[in-house]
Amino acid sequence: MAQYKTPGVYVVEQNAFPNSVVEVATAVPAFIGYTQFADNKGTPLAGTPWRISSMAEFLMYFGGPPPTTYSLDAVAAAKAPAKPAADAAAGDAAAAPAAGDAAAAPPARPVVTDLFIGVQGARKPFKFTPQGIEYLLYYSMLLFFQNGGGPCYIVSVGTYDSGSVSSDDLIKGIQSLVKEQEPTMVLVPDAVRLSRQDCASVQKEMLMHCGYTMRNRFAILDVFGGAWDRQAPGGDCITDFRDDVGSSFLDFGAGYYPWVNTSIVTEKDLDFTKLSNLDQLQALITTELDSVLNPPAPVSPAAQAKAAQVKSVLAKLTGTDAAKTGAAPAGAADAAAAPAAEGDAAAPAKADATAAAKPPAMTKAAIADLHKTLSVISAVYVQVLQALQKKINLMPPAAGMAGLYTLVDNTRGVWKAPANISLNGVVSPCVNISNADQEDLNVPTTGKSVNAIRSFIGEGVMVWGARTLDGNSLDWRYLSVRRTMIMIEESLRLACKAYVFEPNTANTWVTIKSMVRNFLTSVWKRGGLAGASPDDAFQVFVGLGETMTGEDILEGMLKVTVLVAVSRPAEFIELTFQQQMQKS
Repeated sequence: MAQYKTPGVYVVEQNAFPNSVVEVATAVPAFIGYTQFADNKGTPLAGTPWRISSMAEFLMYFGGPPPTTYSLDAVAAAKAPAKPAADAAAGDAAAAPAAGDAAAAPPARPVVTDLFIGVQGARKPFKFTPQGIEYLLYYSMLLFFQNGGGPCYIVSVGTYDSGSVSSDDLIKGIQSLVKEQEPTMVLVPDAVRLSRQDCASVQKEMLMHCGYTMRNRFAILDVFGGAWDRQAPGGDCITDFRDDVGSSFLDFGAGYYPWVNTSIVTEKDLDFTKLSNLDQLQALITTELDSVLNPPAPVSPAAQAKAAQVKSVLAKLTGTDAAKTGAAPAGAADAAAAPAAEGDAAAPAKADATAAAKPPAMTKAAIADLHKTLSVISAVYVQVLQALQKKINLMPPAAGMAGLYTLVDNTRGVWKAPANISLNGVVSPCVNISNADQEDLNVPTTGKSVNAIRSFIGEGVMVWGARTLDGNSLDWRYLSVRRTMIMIEESLRLACKAYVFEPNTANTWVTIKSMVRNFLTSVWKRGGLAGASPDDAFQVFVGLGETMTGEDILEGMLKVTVLVAVSRPAEFIELTFQQQMQKS
């Protein structure tokens, strides 16, 4: 305030309007999992939430896909599953119970057949066995950005060299988000690679973090074993999920079923280096091309030349086993180690000879050239890669849903339910769900609703549910209501911080009330609140005699009460038809 001591003219400016409320971001997910590395120009990012806005930034700071290879193994005919191969895909880590729980575990999942290959006139079943952990974070990020994803946070809790997925690491990653204010969603794609019990622990921690620790974010959960039909041997994955998720803070989370067959991994992303037992592949191709390799007599010079070319190609295939890693061919390590174990004095020389005999790793150009050649001469090779592509492309849906949340928030608003929308980059759900099947998913007696992902003719793969896990609550049944309230609460909380330590008088009360009303009016105009007028959509109370007593003011309390009518989705539309008498 000016000191009026010197005669003259003094200018006084008075603010005519209250502060405005800035609407907080609603679609900033945080992904927690394992990456190739975590580095920012020499600064380690392990365990640190790091903001990115594109897949290019993810590649820059966290690297590329996991180096997991697969062995192509024959399945005994007696063990061939009755399930279609399209459902093969849950992955051994997600389907098998923990080793220590064998006594209490339900019947094992059936053996999965990934493809059938014609061998000597018979169709024989084969499966892919992962040689290591099938980490999901990288592929989840691809699915997220394909479905409209934007800025997000990544918490790398380890690298692919870890060799395993640890629930302790993932929980620490969740806890590291406490100091970050911007994230509004939490996802842990790699949780389904744990045992069922450890996955449940991680998902409970997600709900507690969102609903108790922070109360300003939402958890999107994957159903453990969600690639299996509910009637498949081994137990009902939905019943298990409901048993495991607990009963606390269910309104701060949503689950989706089933897993989906995606197209994020394309044909150009795969070649023979993704297979660990190339001798098996070579044997199958040799059987397929037997008529070329062993032409009937009389053999023409052209047939001999062609056979020689094919043999040369197949020799390159087995001579480059584990070409990308530079590992020795299968059995070479045992052959080199055996003499040393027996105390052979010539072991060092033999080891050197083995190392010298090992073929050098192929260049990328040589790998690409051999891949193209095999694709042309062998239908079996193409079939194997197509089946492997389908297996890798089986994904839990949470990351795609996070992308849809972002897309809907940016185009329609957080109050629009992210449902009745097609998923991009998704070919089909791995389990087809009928109307009758969805009844128990959507409206169970326990209230733990699981949103369905369904395929409709002429519409594609659609998200067909918008409930939280607290489906019996009339307040928090719909996830759009919970997320809208999070947005309103956070926006007003941050705006009211400007009035901390302001005089607790009528002027401050009027200013706060005006500020809140202006913000809620803008939300009402955009469709976030229901009512024919602003007075029908919300009410704001603040002041002595309304929300506070004289004692509250003496204690430094300034209480504001806000009533809002949040718009809810029309989940059930009923059309009533009745015949009437002819009138003319």
